[in-house]
Amino acid sequence: MKYGANSFIWASPFSTAQSISLLTKVKVLGFDAIEIACEDPALVDVRTLKDALTGVGLQGIICGAFGPDRDLSSADPAVSQNAETYIRWMVDAAAEIGSPVVIGPLYASVGKAHPDTEAGARAEWERSISRMRPLAEYAGAHGVKLAIEPLNRFETDLINVAQQALEYCDAVGSPHLGLHLDTFHMHIEESNSAAAIRAAGPRLFHLHASENDRGVPGAGQVAWRAIFDALRDIAYEGVVGIESFTPEVKSIARAVCIWRKLAPDQDTIAREGLAFLRSLDTPEDTTWSTRP
Repeated sequence: MKYGANSFIWASPFSTAQSISLLTKVKVLGFDAIEIACEDPALVDVRTLKDALTGVGLQGIICGAFGPDRDLSSADPAVSQNAETYIRWMVDAAAEIGSPVVIGPLYASVGKAHPDTEAGARAEWERSISRMRPLAEYAGAHGVKLAIEPLNRFETDLINVAQQALEYCDAVGSPHLGLHLDTFHMHIEESNSAAAIRAAGPRLFHLHASENDRGVPGAGQVAWRAIFDALRDIAYEGVVGIESFTPEVKSIARAVCIWRKLAPDQDTIAREGLAFLRSLDTPEDTTWSTRP
């Protein structure tokens, strides 16, 4: 497995003008990859990013951010078209920098209102699926895969668990669409996170490692040993990316409701989280105490 760190740990929004030095930091900390959270494409010079990644020897992963104006399930054609344009931009960026996957809750906006009726919810589901089909094919034509991230119930009503994500992928019917699972969201929604990983199997394209309180991986209640056993069982070869937060990045802290300090600083989250995750990378290691 490879290990990555999300740019949200240190900066929001990411820009090549202001944030490019993060690549050197992430490399020095010992990571194999950096997830570039592309909140505003206008701030990301993709050629500069590609050259910088090559220069430091990191893999880049393109990560999406989906506010209310980027909703593939929306009944408003302008909103859904904006989401489609954004996803195509991310695919183009991924192809240029060598990111094998575009990750995030691509299917809808975060925090959208729940439909009042079952028919309304079904309509959102169908709209999202119909619009995802050509996007998945566009990604495949560019040598890129799309990975949809189930979110917890407080952030979406569309896809909360791996089984729903698998049903969505089945409905889209493209080999270029798979899952991006996140241990924080799984800890809230799944009855068994390891079973969810096994159910995803080869359709698991990316994994986010985040503690149950979004702090340092290994410092909370997530069943890490069981999760890594499941990753080995499915022969997972993708990136395990740390996505955790501190109050220092105020826009993200507000968005994900971080009201207290979860680590001394951002570098500690990355450094200690990486050390913990690497310690789990062999089945016989028992250095760290985790819940079963």
